[in-house]
Amino acid sequence: MTDLPQSLPQAWRPPMGWNSWDSYGTTLTEDELLANARFMAEHLKNAGWDTLVIDIDWYDPTARAHGYNDNAPLILDEYGRQLPDPVRFPSAAGGKGFGPLAAAVHELGLKLGMHMMRGIPRIAVDKNLPVYGTNYTAKDVADLDHVCKWNPDNYGLNQSHPGAQAWYDAQLDLFASWGLDFLKVDDMQTPFHSDEIAAYHRAIAKAEAKYGRSIDLSLSPGGWVATSYVDFLRENAQMWRISDDLWDRWEDIYQQFARLARWAPFQTTGHWADADMVPFGHIGLRAERGDDRQSRLTLDEQKTLLALWCMGRSPLMVGGDLPTSNSDAIALLQNPALREVLAGSTNNRETVRERIFGKWWDESTYRGEFIVWSADAADWADGTRSAHHGGHYAALFWTGSDTYEIGRNIQLQSIVGLDARNDDWTLSDLYADAPGESADVRLEGVGADRVITGTIPPHGVLWVALDRR
Repeated sequence: MTDLPQSLPQAWRPPMGWNSWDSYGTTLTEDELLANARFMAEHLKNAGWDTLVIDIDWYDPTARAHGYNDNAPLILDEYGRQLPDPVRFPSAAGGKGFGPLAAAVHELGLKLGMHMMRGIPRIAVDKNLPVYGTNYTAKDVADLDHVCKWNPDNYGLNQSHPGAQAWYDAQLDLFASWGLDFLKVDDMQTPFHSDEIAAYHRAIAKAEAKYGRSIDLSLSPGGWVATSYVDFLRENAQMWRISDDLWDRWEDIYQQFARLARWAPFQTTGHWADADMVPFGHIGLRAERGDDRQSRLTLDEQKTLLALWCMGRSPLMVGGDLPTSNSDAIALLQNPALREVLAGSTNNRETVRERIFGKWWDESTYRGEFIVWSADAADWADGTRSAHHGGHYAALFWTGSDTYEIGRNIQLQSIVGLDARNDDWTLSDLYADAPGESADVRLEGVGADRVITGTIPPHGVLWVALDRR
């Protein structure tokens, strides 16, 4: 697999990939990863999906569903660096790490990533293992006062000690030698560990320079992450979460409307605020939360999630086991509009947000929120011509549990601009070929009086492109 041309910035569009967390939690195996990789290559790569991420505890031979293990016998090398469990990942035996697996994924034209925790393994500190390339030991560089509140594997690192940077440098050198393309690093933002983030970024930069390939950095989790950090985040990462874990509940999706509206003005090429997982398809096989199931989200809720993430230009990381996911979920992921809007839209913004009541004076008759997003169609950073060059995108969302008749409140000129309101515009449904009922969405009126109207299903969306004839 060849790297992107140097003229293209790293993560030039929001990444689109698969992550094992929603389906396998801490227990993914090599065979399961490869099954998802082959499915992605055959069914989803042409739609823009190209990355697979092994989530947490791939180095714990006692990993189990629904939680983490205290005092787990993590597999480490002589310098305390994590190695894959060779029982779950047989190709890693003999110190090969994820090198053979990365090579197999690259052969499919895809990228491989993995999850990592902030800090240094407790076992390395307990054994006082040496820090590679230095005279320091793990006890010298550990910070026992800044440890993760929800995972027991690691201590923090004392970034005022020079050995702390050396520890990350050695760890990233190992990971880069395996040929990894993507790292999801956890326990970085809640609370916000700026020194650790900067140290990790420096270590990645050294590894990229040495091995001649880029490694995207994704930071987690994202509870209460303030937009005031945006300049620092752009300097140090390609992705950063803006929420805690999202699962297949409407309440979780609803919370992301406000977060993405807050972050959308800050999205910029190469650096993306991340609204978290896409919990579609077959999830919960051996996951942290819930039982084995197809996603509990309705088809309309799934369409809403995808349209909102794309209009907000969030990365897309689907969580369902792809080979065993239902056909509707796969069909939604194959929609070319996902990559089109992620890669080729600008000026993405929420333009309308109104609470709707059965009787406007009676709070007890509250029905839901009507929310509108718009964006301008733009050519892609890789030179691809936009399918809607010179046009616009609009997403009309309804958060209520009944259907909503839009009426004549959304004027076409609010999407295309006052100067273009008299041009001859056509409307196309970006979900026209998606499973489910055909959308009721249309242009009505003439000239400057034209409106976008129709009927939105419960928790649903009308997602359209607008083009001049």
